[in-house]
Amino acid sequence: MPTPRLHRRGLQPTRRRALELRVSCPDGATDTLLMATHGLTTEMLVDLIRDGLATGRTEQLVIAGHTGKIMRVWITEAGRRVLAKR
Repeated sequence: MPTPRLHRRGLQPTRRRALELRVSCPDGATDTLLMATHGLTTEMLVDLIRDGLATGRTEQLVIAGHTGKIMRVWITEAGRRVLAKR
């Protein structure tokens, strides 16, 4: 498993905030919600998933006859352990 990118004293603040948002959403949070509401970037979400701190799944969404795809993101157990190291 890849090693999470840690700041000198732990996880970088923006990545920590991103993980904390995952904890607050037990059913996962959509990439759109995370980026639009919380200012996270696609790169940050990809990094968390690549580092094993979060996981994601693409889901198909149909609204008013229009189909689109969203990514739902959850924190992993490794991500919870990193947050617990305060």
